[in-house]
Amino acid sequence: MPTRRIKKINGIEYWYEDIPYYDKEKKQIRHKSKYLGRNVNGEPVRVRDALNSSENICPVSKPLKAYNYGELLPLQWITDELKIGEYLGDLFNGKERNMILSMVFNRIARPTAMYNLKTWYESSALSLKWPELPLKSQNISNLLSKVGDSDIPSTFMGKMFRNLGTKSTLIYDLTSFSSYSQMMNLLEYGYNRDGLDLPQINLSMIVDKEKGIPVMYDIYPGSIVDVTTLKNTIKKIKAYGVEDYTLVMDRGFFSKGNIEELLHEEVPFIMPAAMTLKSVKQLMSSVQKDIESPEYLHKYNKKPIFVKPVTLEEKEFKINGYCFYDPKREIEEKNAFYSRIYDVKEKIEETAIPGWRKAGEVFKERAGYMASFYSWKQIDDHFKITIKKNAVSQRINRMGKFFLFYNGERGWMECLTVYRERDVVEKGFKTMKNDIQSLPLNTKKDSTTKGFLFVCFIGLIIRMRLLNIMKEKGILKDYTVESLLLELEKIKKIELENGESIVTELTRKQREIMEKLNLCA
Repeated sequence: MPTRRIKKINGIEYWYEDIPYYDKEKKQIRHKSKYLGRNVNGEPVRVRDALNSSENICPVSKPLKAYNYGELLPLQWITDELKIGEYLGDLFNGKERNMILSMVFNRIARPTAMYNLKTWYESSALSLKWPELPLKSQNISNLLSKVGDSDIPSTFMGKMFRNLGTKSTLIYDLTSFSSYSQMMNLLEYGYNRDGLDLPQINLSMIVDKEKGIPVMYDIYPGSIVDVTTLKNTIKKIKAYGVEDYTLVMDRGFFSKGNIEELLHEEVPFIMPAAMTLKSVKQLMSSVQKDIESPEYLHKYNKKPIFVKPVTLEEKEFKINGYCFYDPKREIEEKNAFYSRIYDVKEKIEETAIPGWRKAGEVFKERAGYMASFYSWKQIDDHFKITIKKNAVSQRINRMGKFFLFYNGERGWMECLTVYRERDVVEKGFKTMKNDIQSLPLNTKKDSTTKGFLFVCFIGLIIRMRLLNIMKEKGILKDYTVESLLLELEKIKKIELENGESIVTELTRKQREIMEKLNLCA
């Protein structure tokens, strides 16, 4: 028979119905709990029913305003768990600390241009918790500039290192920030991963290998393509007591000079190969003959993958690595490539060539990085495009296959997992740094940009911790970080006429999330 009981959460009493049932698989009696409502005069009353009722069945006054609330709960919990708020409190006065945290939560929950931050804050429950924060554009700019002109970031990072007890790290190079500003010393021209003809800033991100949480970042002018640039970063993490580290780099680093430097300095690294060296192309041709042999068949994330150990030999060095062949990825890459090659051909042919321009220049501009797959001739004021069969075949043959080379003793699983995690960190950081108004950056001063990077860094710490918790609790199979926060955003805090506030009822999905994350509304 069902029984009713009262559960006290955050000082508020709620009625639940306990329903016993027989579990056929485990062959035992189990129980499930059904929410009935808040305890009002000994009876369960749902808040929404009380608010909509004309009868005085609930001792609450009329609602004045609803605030976004639920998405802030996991972010605030992680902030407390990692002592981020405490560390910021040591570095800022109370109001500045809360302004920084408001910016951080915004970057994670709903990234927006900084001049829209005040509007977002006023619609969130943060305005109840931290009332009257001066979040006008000028105040934000001044605070970010203060951060950028100080040693606050390095002091904060030192606290993170000590708190986590970090001993083993992964050093990632991350995608650049591009900027239209011409007034910043941090900016330099070079290889731009955003594909923009703009000067840029690059970062390295240092992640605690065991906990999967960023603990430090370093800023570099221009593009990082020379590993000697990273030596100062290595010196900094060694100063924090870290001796075990691995560079996890983009293929833009793959060059004879960089590999020689890394091997000579005995720096541990994991790096994908670029198809620029003749020896890499020859190795790929050799591997393709037997990569699908059953002896190289493995499973990664429950999906088949072929992994073959390889060695790349040059006159100056010899390095070990693995060739990976992912059949599913090959299909996806082929579909995307064929669609792209057709669309670009159509685009080139359909638009007339301006009479005052050279046809060759127009072709290169329209074809972009796909130019090597076409031949062309001009007929009147249009192009006639032919797809190069051999060039396409060579590209198709490499699809689904890639090399990862390493220095040190590493199995294929470690190499692949660590490199894939670099993508997770990069995408997470990109989510927070990229929005319509902040990419390309329009800040005018180095200090303001440095302050903005500090905010994004703290946001990435919290986001990565949330992602790890979601993995541990088995939530990732149903939600991404973004979709989970969107679901929780539906939980509102309602301000009442009498000055009190109440939280809206939780749906089944929201209750499941809250229980798995061990959160209370």
